[in-house]
Amino acid sequence: MNRAPLKRSRILHMALMAASDPSGEAQASEEKPFLLRALQIALVVSLYWVTSISMVFLNKYLLDSPSLQLDTPIFVTFYQCLVTTLLCKGLSTLAACCPGYVDFPTLHLDLRVARSILPLSVVFVGMITFNNLCLKYVGVAFYNVGRSLTTVFNVLLSYLLLKQTTSFYALLTCGIIIGGFWLGVDQEGAEGTLSWVGTLFGVLASLCVSLNAIYTKKVLPVVDGSIWRLTFYNNANACVLFLPLLLLLGELQALRSFTHLGSAHFWGMMTLGGLFGFAIGYVTGVQIKFTSPLTHNVSGTAKACAQTVLAVLYYEETKSLLWWTSNMMVLGGSSAYTWVRGWEMKKVQEEPSPKEDEKSLLGV
Repeated sequence: MNRAPLKRSRILHMALMAASDPSGEAQASEEKPFLLRALQIALVVSLYWVTSISMVFLNKYLLDSPSLQLDTPIFVTFYQCLVTTLLCKGLSTLAACCPGYVDFPTLHLDLRVARSILPLSVVFVGMITFNNLCLKYVGVAFYNVGRSLTTVFNVLLSYLLLKQTTSFYALLTCGIIIGGFWLGVDQEGAEGTLSWVGTLFGVLASLCVSLNAIYTKKVLPVVDGSIWRLTFYNNANACVLFLPLLLLLGELQALRSFTHLGSAHFWGMMTLGGLFGFAIGYVTGVQIKFTSPLTHNVSGTAKACAQTVLAVLYYEETKSLLWWTSNMMVLGGSSAYTWVRGWEMKKVQEEPSPKEDEKSLLGV
C-alpha cells in the first residue's frame, strides 16, 4: 500500500516543530528501492542547497552591489515580503479554481487573525530586516559566523521564558559556538574586514530567529496549525509595518534618484529574490519529509560550509588558518548541539514512564 502524500502545510509544520516519524521513514525505505530513495534524497538535498545558497548570493547583490549602488535594504526586504504575500494569495486562488491539481489552503484576510499574529509579525520583521542588514555590511564568507548565536539564544530564551533547563553537554556545545564566534570576529578584525555594525545586526538577527520560533509555536493555533496561512498573514502584516520605516528612513526618496529604477533586469532580480524567499520554506519541509529533522540540520551545516568556501573563491579572498578554525568551531558546535539534543530526546523516549514501571512491578 502506498503511503498517502503529506500536505505541504503539514510538511512545513514538521519542519518548524522538528518532528520526525521514524516508522514512516522505515516504511518508505521498505517500499522503495535503495537506489531510487538515494536518488530522491540527493535531488531534494541539492534543491535545498541551490535555493538557499542562491538566495544569499542574490540578496548580497541586491543589498551591496557596486554596480547597483542601491542603499535601500528596507525596501528590498519589503518587496520580498510583498512577493511572498502575492504568491500565497495566487496559489490559494489557483487551488480554488483547480481543486485536485493544486494543494493549497484557502486564504482570506481576516483582520482579527492579523491582529492576533501582529506580535509575531513584529519579531518576524526584525528577523528578516536584521538578516539582510547583516548581509549588507559583512561578507558572505563571514555571514554564517555573524549569525551563529541562534543556538545560544535558543538555550538562553528557553530558560528565561519557558523555564527549560539544558544539559551540560548541550551547554558545552554552545561554548564552542561562542568561542568560534569570538575567534571569527577577532580574525575579521585582524584582516581589516570586520564590520561592527554588521556583526551587531547578525547578533540581533540571531536573537530574533530564536524569538520567532517561540512566538510561532504560540500563534500557530490561531491559523489552525497551517504554516501557509501563517506565512500569508506574517508577510501581509510585515508589508504594512515596513511602510512607516520606508518613510522615516527616507528610502522612498532614495528610490526616486535610483538610476536603475526602470530597469527590467533590476526588477527581475528583485522578484527572483522574493521567489527564493518563498521557496526556501517549501524546500526545507520537503528535505525533512524525505530525510529527518536531524539530517536536515546536518545538511544545513554542510551547506553553510559549502557556502563559505564558495564565497571565498567567488570574491577571491584569502583567509588565515585561525579564520577557518573559527568557522569549523561554529559549524562543529552547531552539529554537536543537534546531535546531543537528538540523543537526549531519544533517551527520554526510550525511558519507561512511572506508570509503566508500576504495571511491571504488579505483573500487569
